[in-house]
Amino acid sequence: MAHLVLRFYTVATVLFSLHSIFSANAFLIKRTLSPASNASLPGNWTYVGCWDDNVNGNGRTLAGSSYADATNMNASACVSFCQGRGYVYAGTEYTDECYCGDALVSTASRQSDSSCSMGCAYNVSEACGGGNLLTVYYANEPTPQGPFVNPGPPGWTSFGCWTDGGIRSLSHSTQVEGGSSNMTVDACTAACASAGYTLAGVEYADECYCDDFLSSSASNTSLTDCNMLCAANSSEFCGAGNRLNLYAAGSAIPAVKPVSKTPPPPAGWASLGCFNDSVGARTLSNAQYLDSMTIEECTSACAKAGYTFAGTEYGGECYCDNAIQNYAALNYGGPAVDGGAGCNMACAGTVNEMCGGPDRLNVYQYNASALPATSTSSSATGTATSGSDNDNNGGNDNAGCYTEGNGGRAFSNQMPDNDTMTVESCIQQCSDLGYTIAAMEYSHQCFCDNYIRNSPSRAPESSCSMACAGNKGEICGAGSILSVYTVGNMTAYINPSTQSGNLPGQWTYMGCLSDADDNRSLPYEIVWETNNTNTACLEQCALFGYNAAGTEYGQQCYCGDVQNVIDAGATLQPESECNMVCSGNQDGNGGHICGGPSRLSYYTWNSTMYDWDFASGVAAGAYEFLIGGPVIPLVTAPARNGKVTYLEKFGTSPANNGTGAYELDLSLLDDFTAAWRPMHVKSDIFCSASLTLPDKVGRQINIGGWANEATYGIRLYWPDGKPGVAGVNDWQENGAELSLLNGRWYPTAMTMANGSILVMGGEVGSNGAAVPTLEVLPSPSGEVIYCDYLDRTDKNNLYPFLAVLPSGGIFVGYDNEARILDPVSLQTKQVLPNMPGAVNNFLGARTYQFSGVMMLMPQYAPYNDYLRVVICGGSVPGPEIALDNCVSIAPDQPNANWTIERMPSKRIMPCMTALPDGTYLILNGAQQGRAGFGLATEPNYNAVLYDPSKPVNFRMTVMANTTVARLYHSEAVLLDDGRVLVSGSDPEDVRAFAPQEYRNEVFMPPYLLSGAPRPSFNLSNLDWSYGQSVTFSITPRATVDTSGYRVSLLGAVSSTHGNSMGQRTYFPTTRCSGTICTVTAPPNANVCPPSWFQMFLLDGNNVPSNATWVRIGGDPAGLGNWPDLPDFDVPGMGAVEAIL
Repeated sequence: MAHLVLRFYTVATVLFSLHSIFSANAFLIKRTLSPASNASLPGNWTYVGCWDDNVNGNGRTLAGSSYADATNMNASACVSFCQGRGYVYAGTEYTDECYCGDALVSTASRQSDSSCSMGCAYNVSEACGGGNLLTVYYANEPTPQGPFVNPGPPGWTSFGCWTDGGIRSLSHSTQVEGGSSNMTVDACTAACASAGYTLAGVEYADECYCDDFLSSSASNTSLTDCNMLCAANSSEFCGAGNRLNLYAAGSAIPAVKPVSKTPPPPAGWASLGCFNDSVGARTLSNAQYLDSMTIEECTSACAKAGYTFAGTEYGGECYCDNAIQNYAALNYGGPAVDGGAGCNMACAGTVNEMCGGPDRLNVYQYNASALPATSTSSSATGTATSGSDNDNNGGNDNAGCYTEGNGGRAFSNQMPDNDTMTVESCIQQCSDLGYTIAAMEYSHQCFCDNYIRNSPSRAPESSCSMACAGNKGEICGAGSILSVYTVGNMTAYINPSTQSGNLPGQWTYMGCLSDADDNRSLPYEIVWETNNTNTACLEQCALFGYNAAGTEYGQQCYCGDVQNVIDAGATLQPESECNMVCSGNQDGNGGHICGGPSRLSYYTWNSTMYDWDFASGVAAGAYEFLIGGPVIPLVTAPARNGKVTYLEKFGTSPANNGTGAYELDLSLLDDFTAAWRPMHVKSDIFCSASLTLPDKVGRQINIGGWANEATYGIRLYWPDGKPGVAGVNDWQENGAELSLLNGRWYPTAMTMANGSILVMGGEVGSNGAAVPTLEVLPSPSGEVIYCDYLDRTDKNNLYPFLAVLPSGGIFVGYDNEARILDPVSLQTKQVLPNMPGAVNNFLGARTYQFSGVMMLMPQYAPYNDYLRVVICGGSVPGPEIALDNCVSIAPDQPNANWTIERMPSKRIMPCMTALPDGTYLILNGAQQGRAGFGLATEPNYNAVLYDPSKPVNFRMTVMANTTVARLYHSEAVLLDDGRVLVSGSDPEDVRAFAPQEYRNEVFMPPYLLSGAPRPSFNLSNLDWSYGQSVTFSITPRATVDTSGYRVSLLGAVSSTHGNSMGQRTYFPTTRCSGTICTVTAPPNANVCPPSWFQMFLLDGNNVPSNATWVRIGGDPAGLGNWPDLPDFDVPGMGAVEAIL
């Protein structure tokens, strides 16, 4: 959230303006904020003052643990949190944040108590710091020494710092009591001791690992490598990334398990070594369930079940088979490439034997001439019958007697051995699990499946000769012979295959590509645990404009660009290494391969998916320095007097030297003092809304503000003067006479078709509660309208996007949602589809704090096409990766839906400016983070030109770069001469890439750099009615054909937080002959709400003239007579008069 320095308060009081709906007058209440009383604090803790925080880039005043709680934060909660973690200082900040430490940073200084003027989230009368201000409490105890390496709790000894990695140095991840947030060395060693282990290791501040032996890959390293503080004890170290603080119990010495301690395999069995394995494709496919895992128990169980291969895994798992199965046979399994390093886990039944490891099998093969005799091999007494003679088989048909498969099991899902098995019990067990085939073997083994596998052969009925273990009168197969029962016909299983054909769009399969967790080949990951397919992955990547895609590990989909693969150094690997079935195909027969472990089934788009031009020279435009500024603006707005108004934080400005408002005269840039006329506001306009009114003088209105009475503020300015001549008018404001019905911070304002002002959304102020309402100015009813959709999506819906639609409805965009309101009732008329977000996260948002920018695309006479809305940029809650796309929709179109277009780079907090030629300039912002103070990184210095006249995905041109970071609180507006004024950046961030920015620049579009002469015109009629034809004259230029000239009309804009309130673009019918032209105004207020417009004349080469301001649609709401109050001047009604 936005953090502010509230240094303008001089007493510990805060004024709140409470507005009565029964009276136009406001009254004030004082609320005194005090720190928590010492008596209310635990132990000997006391209040020690209000201190500044994060000063001059020197980091946090309290640099230990921290947390935030927007509901329950107060001093007692914060002190308890810090005390429980061994700290002696605690501080609350910004209403809901808590910081801990053992000392105050030396650069911090104490401020007046009244400076900490923000109420606690839990108790609004208790001070909880402010923006970059801490309310600090002290335990009155000596500062703990440390941090240090714990020498070991009683009974444990520290053995230093050890490496860790993909193969864990200690293989058993263990939870400590209370969870990872309670991690200490004591907690970890206690948890390992409780689990029976002699070694314990703490890692990454909050992870605990246990074992009796180290893996062979572990090595002792520098003690300084283990430098992360324990999550619940800041005085001791708990490892670091891939580093363990290692401890041993009693007399134990950390060591790799000696090879000599692994006994030889049981008699008749030979060790084949350490093999790879995978849950999705087992090396040995038949699991055994043992009470106590040892090598002897596993090989014995496999022999008893009639298998010649046995494998132990993960310390406690046993697998059997009669052949090495697909995973290993495809060469990824085989003996593991790292030798025996991965088989590093002691058997659950004895620490003196190794039983595989994570995805690793110790494999054994029986090498005697015949399997050992077992108790089930003796002949059954009496006469056994085949299942076909039984009446109680649950409706299953006896399919006959079958051999096992060639190279693998005929049926893959083996149930636990059952010494009381019957035909009926096996069928029932398989049926209960949803299988359609049941097969009995070796008297006590039951197999289930929906398919017949590995091409088994039908065997003579006499081959099924072993009586069922639980019913000597039934036959249950024989050694490697199965009695098979089925519901319906059996279908042969089809092995999954690489999907190289029947691909969507223009995708082509490239091969099996390497990938790595720490260096992804493709950056955007989507996990579909149950429904991943190559087709779905490719369609998703293409939808968001990515030309490279891959599936991995069965359930993962990755999107990106071919360049990402090149940059990662990824290479094609043997096809056998992509061997995992897509999670969306696992319930069916056959299916397709979706990569493997660290392997991508890799696809590329084999035609042009998008085409970004990279302009150079004149075609790229150029940034130029314009003038320094006295303040950092929050709102900029060109006015019809040829100047630009600047509104800034009044009273909360970091420099604290401003008047709240200035006016820039662009004709006096050589004289800094003359160029900037000081103006004045009476309350803080921080994060307010602005518009140009359609009254006859084009007054500017500013609405809402930062906190308390400022949030109710309505401020008006009547532009006067002209270039080179200073005006005398100033902003007018009196909250006692004129105010909003609801206080609003971060609202949006829009001129409706009836000429009234719609005001929507916001918060109470200073990070307060939502204001999920809208109201109209002037208010016809004195009431607000509740908006449930704003309540539901708070806090991601601030500065919502608003636009009047040609149908008469009102478009509203907020968070990642959109709807159309009825223009009369202002209730929802239609809910539109949600806006697409990121390719891997549909929750990507578009309005503050995940700010994108909205523009209305040009409307062309005769205005029969649906109006399109385009929204560019935004960010993803959580990872806060900025969005790299624009989305557009024609809300009035039947079955309207969003179109996605890739941008050349990611942007959060962008600005976008409509240009006279119908194009749009995208600029400013960052590539990571969200809107707010100090919350974004990776400034985006590049400008992009967006041309909606071109096909989708071919509209972007990469333009010139600036050297100035424009982050939070930056603006961009179109000047009358066709340049783009670029201003602001107020991140209040101590990092070098994000300075407070007072410089103003202009972007010079290519049409101003070509050297071509610019057209000019003379217009006397500045006040147009709808549908009116207006004649004007062109300044003659020799031998110039004017028949291709056209007019563009650009709505008067106020720019703040990437929101360009008032923006619209029109290309009306224009006819020129010689030096005389006629232009026809748009037809009605739905197509063109009443407003002021910059009128440009474009020649046949799209070079624009300077603008002349015209009003279209009049003043139907009578704003010229509003507000009729003593402290406000009103221009009245009537015709527009020229001021330039």
